[in-house]
Amino acid sequence: MGKITGFLEHRRTEPRHRPPAERVNDFNDVAVPLSPDEVRVQAARCMDCGVPFCHSLGCPLGNYIPDWNDLVYRGRMEEALRYLEATNPLPEVTGRVCPALCEMSCTLAINDSPVSIKAVELEIIEHGFARGWVRPIRPARERGVEVAVIGSGPAGLAAAMRLREYGYAVTVYEKDALPGGILRYGIPNFKLEKHVLDRRIALLCESGIKFVCGVRIGEDISVRYLRSQFPAMVIAAGAGVPRDVPVPGRELQGIHFAMEYLSMATEVVCGMLPAERCISAHGKRVLVIGGGDTGADCGAGFRSSLHHTILISRYGRPSGSGAKTRSVRICSGDRRPRNLLRYEHCSDGMSKKPATFTSRAHADSQRGPIGPAYRKGRRPPADIC
Repeated sequence: MGKITGFLEHRRTEPRHRPPAERVNDFNDVAVPLSPDEVRVQAARCMDCGVPFCHSLGCPLGNYIPDWNDLVYRGRMEEALRYLEATNPLPEVTGRVCPALCEMSCTLAINDSPVSIKAVELEIIEHGFARGWVRPIRPARERGVEVAVIGSGPAGLAAAMRLREYGYAVTVYEKDALPGGILRYGIPNFKLEKHVLDRRIALLCESGIKFVCGVRIGEDISVRYLRSQFPAMVIAAGAGVPRDVPVPGRELQGIHFAMEYLSMATEVVCGMLPAERCISAHGKRVLVIGGGDTGADCGAGFRSSLHHTILISRYGRPSGSGAKTRSVRICSGDRRPRNLLRYEHCSDGMSKKPATFTSRAHADSQRGPIGPAYRKGRRPPADIC
């Protein structure tokens, strides 16, 4: 435990956002990371719990969060990096876009604000890159066996890295023009700038991992061919099938799936696609069905090309410090999430009208009625008309 009274002496500090008047002129990352000194103070708030729920319950990766919090507080950043890399293959990604379940599980959150774990994680990896401590993978011995990985999203990249660490030769197949999967084509630049991803891809190439892009397995290359060339395959193709809404009028023009728009918008921002070929909402009112991360990302992406956006969510406006709340804050320019039903976003990114965020209820009065629970306990919204 770095500082015994740290959680009593210091308050939680979150990364700030660039002002709306500045960020409306570009699509770059809106977050302003904490300074190294601020991060050290936040790491000092960690209580080194007897049962650290952040590690054992919250984090799906089982990150050694109390250990690297203590090391950051003591200034032993390279050791903190080794602890972080032991469980997390892509900390520069999770440090930016992870919903931070660890913070929701933080014991300090019982009666105070949780430790800023995500900000500490980001500082560790970025400090490591700046100092040259993040190096290509050099396995202790080569096994002489090559493995194919289908898909270069986060799961495919993580699998490729772990296989390479164990000495396997790895070839990653990707259907799109560049590797990265949803990290490149699904997450907007305002959350994850693509130079961050390119930096990691370059490191993997130096490690000896091969990337074959623009190839669809089952069309350009058969599974039978892969089986004849590779003794083992990892299928990490992602969940690319969208959830449709079977309602009257679904067949009308101007209705698109979120990923269809987000991938095009990202390609335009990165100079990979002419703007005229992207889905355009110029001069139109837009309705986004779904208030999760993807819906909020669409709302933020549309912010420069239309009058305003309406987001419909079954559970109302999110609150807290997770990724979804961050997207909603970015859409509206409002740093104080309230349990509002309407929230409107204006084209200049300022605050003439608040953007609209509504549940499936009467938009100006109350939340929609909630129906009976499913067998697994989740309660759907009831029809209102």
